[in-house]
Amino acid sequence: MKSQGGGMVEERVGAWGYMVVWEFRPKPGAEKRFEQMYGPRGRWAQLLQRGQGYISTELSLDLKEGGRYLTLDFWVSQEHYERFREEYAAEYQAIDRDCEGLTEMEKEIGRFARVRG
Repeated sequence: MKSQGGGMVEERVGAWGYMVVWEFRPKPGAEKRFEQMYGPRGRWAQLLQRGQGYISTELSLDLKEGGRYLTLDFWVSQEHYERFREEYAAEYQAIDRDCEGLTEMEKEIGRFARVRG
């Protein structure tokens, strides 16, 4: 298993403290390309992996409402995510521009802190 951000993924998944959730609707016919770009091994995840504190990305397809996807990006903390966004702003914007043609809609659902009981 590939190390990301300083530790093995299996060891770190339980360590997440911050999650960013996006909703997407790919354009008809662009679903496979969308999945390749936004999936856990896609171009977005490859960029996120450069950030310290990044853990993983999950891509989920809504089984009830076809054509609707969610991405979940897991980070150690909000601070790690915000630092990544500052350090890689130009690369983030470049990929965002490249992917614009794949989607009809994209919306940040929210940013969540993990609740530890």
